[in-house]
Amino acid sequence: MFKPLLIAAIALLVACAPAPFTGPMVIGDTDPVRFSGRQPTTFPVRGMDAARFQTSVDWERAKAVGIEFVFLKATEGGDLADPAFRDHWRGAGRAGIKRGAYHFYYFCTSPEVQAQFFIQTAPKTKGSLPPVLDMEWNPFSPTCQRRPDGATVRDEMRRWMDLVEAHYGQRPIIYTTPRFFKENGLGAFRSVDFWLRTTAKTPAEAFPGQPWRFWQYTSTGTLPNTAGAIDINAFNGSRQDWEAWLATRTLR
Repeated sequence: MFKPLLIAAIALLVACAPAPFTGPMVIGDTDPVRFSGRQPTTFPVRGMDAARFQTSVDWERAKAVGIEFVFLKATEGGDLADPAFRDHWRGAGRAGIKRGAYHFYYFCTSPEVQAQFFIQTAPKTKGSLPPVLDMEWNPFSPTCQRRPDGATVRDEMRRWMDLVEAHYGQRPIIYTTPRFFKENGLGAFRSVDFWLRTTAKTPAEAFPGQPWRFWQYTSTGTLPNTAGAIDINAFNGSRQDWEAWLATRTLR
């Protein structure tokens, strides 16, 4: 009489077991670039970023192949919350990946409204990475084509960052592109960690003289058992540098 129960239990365990690994057990790239100078793959600490477009991230396997941090899109403007944020946040946390939230800035809503919306959406979780302010032009917005001058851009950034820092206790990281950085004079920001996007040139070539903490070097990365292309990033420093940075820059 126990045999059917045993068979049913075994079937349940099989059904609940993790799916087998698919794809190469490495952080891959379908269109790698040979950069002049140091290659991003030689940096010992690498991570990724994700938004609603990454619909099925296998966080455990991402961790297993060397993803150590992730920045997750939380909000855009004053009223658009990324629908995948909460699931991504929980999944990365369960896998033991260091996680932080980012906000995509919208030029037709005040920085105060955007900061409050971000604070309402992104949890203040002990051990998390600092919040990120994503600054880039958005030519595809159907509702906002405003492009203020550099002084206005920097003023709005400071207002957003001050409010967010007051809540989370950490100065936000600035994410940006070469064009936006140059056109808006973001080099004026001192004592701020920069996360730089440059997928064809090194940061030294694309952002001459600018110190950086994170480098988004590809948008064609791959991870095992995760569909689609992934943005892959490198931390600028040794593993010891990474641990030292985390000791002072994670949320308390």
